[in-house]
Amino acid sequence: MTVPARTPLPLVLVGARGHGRRHLENIRRLEALGLVRLVGVCDVTPLTSGELGGFGDREDPPRQSPDLAELLESTRPAIAVVCTPIPTHADLALLAAAHGAHLLVEKPPAPSYAEFLRMADGIGKAGVACQIGFQSLGSDAVPAIRALIAEGAIGEVRGVGAAGAWARDEAYYRRARWAGRRRLDGADVLDGVLTNPLAHAVATALALEGGSRAEDAAAVETELFRANAIESDDTSCVRVTTARGGRVTVAATLCAEEPAEPYVIVHGERGRITFWYKQDRVVLRRAGRAPVETVHGRTDLLENLVAHLTGGAELLVPQAATGAFMRVAEAVRQSPDPAELPSNAWHFTTPVNPAEGDTDARRRVVPGVDALVAASAETLSLYSELDAPWRSA
Repeated sequence: MTVPARTPLPLVLVGARGHGRRHLENIRRLEALGLVRLVGVCDVTPLTSGELGGFGDREDPPRQSPDLAELLESTRPAIAVVCTPIPTHADLALLAAAHGAHLLVEKPPAPSYAEFLRMADGIGKAGVACQIGFQSLGSDAVPAIRALIAEGAIGEVRGVGAAGAWARDEAYYRRARWAGRRRLDGADVLDGVLTNPLAHAVATALALEGGSRAEDAAAVETELFRANAIESDDTSCVRVTTARGGRVTVAATLCAEEPAEPYVIVHGERGRITFWYKQDRVVLRRAGRAPVETVHGRTDLLENLVAHLTGGAELLVPQAATGAFMRVAEAVRQSPDPAELPSNAWHFTTPVNPAEGDTDARRRVVPGVDALVAASAETLSLYSELDAPWRSA
């Protein structure tokens, strides 16, 4: 799929605060390379000149409007980057697609499988390209690991396990009305550890197993817990049985004792491959041989979308390649509300300014959860199978 030769490609950013600031910086980088031109910003409140940075100093600064339809009509962009609250992704993406804009939509693509299908149907009818923002899948390590598996470097794959031990403070759950919610105003939100902050662990593990499309996820088991005073889950695990009989487990928490880089392990009969996906770092381990470590490059997903539109490059994360992730998200959505951990299963860290009552800076820690997360990835087990002391909470 190519677009008429317009270099740089006009682009609008939908949602420019929060994570949207990273997109703004990336758009600035790509504009400097002559690949895109920011022509519009859609946000509830217009960005200040300081927030716009150099974009506001141009002779033709980007147009700003809280009305996306009006902005699309006035700017006619080739690309729309959608980085808004999860429940709004489908509607905004479909609106942009109806105006002929190709899409980069932040992960997770939708809060339910039904919304995911509605989005896919509308995008297909509009005939536009859609990339989903699982940036870890832009890592050159992904095809490198697939090549190692294909050449038999670790023998037959026995399963894939992912581990994510992160930490989020009280302020994280106050960042927006939808933060930490499963539903809001009657709509699905699904802002849980597996479906938002550590969604990359799920998507990356599925991709390395070779089961990233919806039909590849045959069965999904979930165990959802929460230590924080939220509606959604913050300490959970999932196991996917793929259509070809493979196993993928992901264990994640936002209540880690010592936050660490998340990783994915591909277990083989004669070795293993560990991938720290935020670092693009891979370690191959085989019996009787020294470990081999490699660090790989990464392709930016917006840059890849531009290359797809102008030169026919293959999209790295087309919407269809996130179908299995959405099957997992749907299983989480349909699961009972997360079990609340008993008060003796967690404790607060000390606030930064306890004298001032700085409760936003404190966070909840679940003792032993780091080891449980690691054990899950190591053994492809759920928390309940690892004798977590709170497994029946």
